Amino acid sequence: MSSNSTARDYNKASVLDALFSEAPLTRNRLIELTRLSQATVSRKVDELRFDGFVVEQGVDAVVRRGRRSTYLDVPRTAGHIVGISFGARTTCVLVTDLIGREVGHVIVPSLEGGDVGTTAEWLVELIVATSDSAEGPLRQIVAALPGRVQNGIKWSGTAESRKIFMDSVLQNSIEDRSKAPVILESDARASLRGILKDNARIANAALFMLSTVLSFASCTDHEIAQGRTPTFGDLGGVLFAGIGNETLDGLLSTRGLLQFAKGRGLDLEGIEALWSQPQEAAARVEVVEAFTTAIVTAVGAVAVTLDPESVYFAGRLSPLVDEVLPEARRRLAQSLPIVPEITVVSHVIGLSVARGAAYAGLAVAQSRLRESILEARREGQRL
Repeated sequence: MSSNSTARDYNKASVLDALFSEAPLTRNRLIELTRLSQATVSRKVDELRFDGFVVEQGVDAVVRRGRRSTYLDVPRTAGHIVGISFGARTTCVLVTDLIGREVGHVIVPSLEGGDVGTTAEWLVELIVATSDSAEGPLRQIVAALPGRVQNGIKWSGTAESRKIFMDSVLQNSIEDRSKAPVILESDARASLRGILKDNARIANAALFMLSTVLSFASCTDHEIAQGRTPTFGDLGGVLFAGIGNETLDGLLSTRGLLQFAKGRGLDLEGIEALWSQPQEAAARVEVVEAFTTAIVTAVGAVAVTLDPESVYFAGRLSPLVDEVLPEARRRLAQSLPIVPEITVVSHVIGLSVARGAAYAGLAVAQSRLRESILEARREGQRL
């Protein structure tokens, strides 16, 4: 007897995929999406209802002959997802159901100090509190962190510290305490993932996350690019900004720009003071000029290497990007044959990145459930 999945298995997986993508939806719409017969769809819906992945609710408002079509939905009891934005200053935990509808979120100041175990325990307590009204199993946690993290909790500018994303003590600690699978993601990739989710027309793009450290992400044909080494995406630590010996990270991160401003006589209490409070004019002009040059260098670098249609900037330095963008575009037009569209992302600190992390968790969990359908027959045959 063959152990391969059958057409019936793939039909069931196709119906589940359609439910994940558009629920709540009618049976007629399900037939349109899957291109399966009415009888096949009905059988697969019944099977998925038995598995706990479908409920019927309401009726189609469009009047048709015969029995009116009920809406099919994925119940909250099917499970939930957690997306985390764990930043240097702010942490957000977002809980969604299995098709991305928000159950709840919380935004709090990040835990300062403490070892990996203490940090993991704190995050899990936030997850439990935020998931209080969630139903079903916790199927996936995705935690988005700044691009370079040392020991899971300390931010560092060294490329060596990016190995935290390959084999993380923090990841294992959260898994042990939450009893759920955990993936670590960079904040830049999570933010870009959210943009791609909201706009399916985006094909090739790049995103710079201007936060405590500078991190970078890109996509090709609407797919997030992934590297094979721990230093993938570390443009900021290796490329010079065009100002002395400053790297991009030295001017396009809050930590680096604060240090640069201090060297020019601006002892800022926080980076926001650079654009929200009066500053000594000459010193501020020098800082803003250096920041503008770094923006031009960053966009120019990705334009000639990746040829993106769009370049996005997100993070705490976004207001300053807004200020210098007209001048940056003018300079880029002088050096590039085609200037990509440059956009400053409307960014809710913490929540936007957590939402992108949740989207990543949804994709993983939904794919795992689909594979479990195809694996079920093989496992049954082996038994």
